[in-house]
Amino acid sequence: MNDDLLARYLSYFLIVQILFVQYISRFPETIEKYYSNGVYKVISLFYRSSLGWITFSIGDLIYGVFLFLFIRFIYIIFRDEFTELRSYFLSICGTLSVLYFLFYFSWGLNYYRVPLADRLEISKGSYTTKQLHSFTEKTILKINQLHFSITKNDTLAFQVPYKKKEIYKMTKIGYKNLSQKHSFLKYKAASIKSSLFSTSLSYMGFAGYLNPFTGEAQVNSKIPIYTFAFTASHEVAHQIGYAAENEANFIGYLATTSHTDPYFQLAGHITALKYILNELYKRDADLYKTTLSKLNKGIFKNLKASSIFWNKYENPFEPIFKKGYSTYLKVNKQKDGIKSYSYMVDLLIHYH
Repeated sequence: MNDDLLARYLSYFLIVQILFVQYISRFPETIEKYYSNGVYKVISLFYRSSLGWITFSIGDLIYGVFLFLFIRFIYIIFRDEFTELRSYFLSICGTLSVLYFLFYFSWGLNYYRVPLADRLEISKGSYTTKQLHSFTEKTILKINQLHFSITKNDTLAFQVPYKKKEIYKMTKIGYKNLSQKHSFLKYKAASIKSSLFSTSLSYMGFAGYLNPFTGEAQVNSKIPIYTFAFTASHEVAHQIGYAAENEANFIGYLATTSHTDPYFQLAGHITALKYILNELYKRDADLYKTTLSKLNKGIFKNLKASSIFWNKYENPFEPIFKKGYSTYLKVNKQKDGIKSYSYMVDLLIHYH
């Protein structure tokens, strides 16, 4: 009886929380000042300082335990032949209430902070195809220069000489350099780890994620290693409080291209190139083909390796996972869902 009473109160609290989040989301300046640059900084630093030194993912272990308990709960429902539906319902609502609180208190309110473009004082709006093409050519030139400085041969794929854990440690260098220009992007107490569920992430189509309950940046250890630097930098952007995927992508780009290491720089510029080429193709397919032909052949080999990797994990359920994540983004004010990733092009053009 006491358990049901607690679950009932937690269920009421869930309703209150949902209403509060919907209300406070209308005041991004308030969230920016008191949460993103106040409460969240303390919480995130505590999480990273407490768990960052542990070599494996505590968050993934918690997810594993939660999955076990969920399966056990389903088993109990069937075992009892649905005789306690009211108690089951209250238990579910009570659990959701606790998770909802932990999610938004620990990280989720960052979805409603002041847009990154405003913090960087970037003008937002349309840009011409000429501007897009010019930036694309500059990016390709930079990639070709970096690639040749490493391989001394424009037809060879480049091989990253670092191990995964080395890349994780090196990621903070890019943020240290970036923070000299944008102090609000400072990163302390690193906590970047390979996910224990990397195979599952591969089938779901994800390169990494941030665990909002432990503050750990998780990287899919299966992905091609040349993409590690950008993925790790992207997840760190989430760690420092930028929840929107397009903004995390852009910060990841700034961090990698601010790095002193050419492999990090390549990872950032190549990721940016994918987005701007996609936009150029939409606007002018012929110009896209002409521009793409200027890219070193060796880079195509790296891109092909990445394509082969993801094709290997293609499955009928991946679109379902992607659609589910897109819905999640829309619920958190990312109106275009996964398609909001393309907004990175807008940030790139206007920033430069």
